[in-house]
Amino acid sequence: LTFGQAKRLRMLTVELALIRPGESILDLGCGTGGVTIPAKEHVGLGGRAAGIDPSPEMIAVAKRKAHRKGLDIDFQVGVIEALPFPDACFDVVTASLMMHHLPEHLQVKGAAEIYRVLKPGGRLLIADLIRPRSSAGLGALLIVFLHHGWPFDGEDLRRLLMGAGFPGAVQLDQRFLAVGFVRAAKG
Repeated sequence: LTFGQAKRLRMLTVELALIRPGESILDLGCGTGGVTIPAKEHVGLGGRAAGIDPSPEMIAVAKRKAHRKGLDIDFQVGVIEALPFPDACFDVVTASLMMHHLPEHLQVKGAAEIYRVLKPGGRLLIADLIRPRSSAGLGALLIVFLHHGWPFDGEDLRRLLMGAGFPGAVQLDQRFLAVGFVRAAKG
């Protein structure tokens, strides 16, 4: 999917999430920590990072990677529709290449849970398979569709987030191959 440039996509995700030193971040569907670890490095010692994934095997790998780097990251087995965190405890939530795997009812529950755990003014960045606004690149998307399912329409994702309470979800102009980005803030 990333043609050997996964690290570049992860760093772009951290950059577009507008993460600042000292903030608290939650990475949903964190896998082996590919976004969570650089996000923790970005927030520094004064910041906090957590990651959840439904796979115990992925969480085990993420914990080992963080330990090797000497980073204190709260990795937990968990699911987006029942986040194991209190209300309003994160400045930033990221979700990379995981929302398109969920059925619509879990996307709706997950968006509500994200809203719940974000602090007022907190930010969400979703990096996922999003159809381009123009016909350029549709050939590459056919390959993605055959392997991963049809990508989001940016408007559908915006409506999902607005339905969860995010007042102004925006599809960003930046793209990374078939990956698009949607940013929203909790009012």
